[in-house]
Amino acid sequence: MAGGKSETPVSLSDRELQIIDLVAAGLTNQEIAGKLEISKRTVDNHISNILTKTETENRVALVRWALQWGKVCLNDVNCCTLPNQIE
Repeated sequence: MAGGKSETPVSLSDRELQIIDLVAAGLTNQEIAGKLEISKRTVDNHISNILTKTETENRVALVRWALQWGKVCLNDVNCCTLPNQIE
């Protein structure tokens, strides 16, 4: 991962990457829905699809996957460029 973009084994949309970022920030599905102005059910579906694509079993494993592949930054650790970050 050092020195550039990592080649992830899956293709994720910008929206999926936004949701992963918000999951890593500790938000619930309901909070993510409010922040993105979409329904909780849509968030549930996105997370289900993300878990399937990344072959992870839960939110903790998903965050670990995202850290491994350089998809999230936590407290200036593993910093990377995220598309359309939510403020």
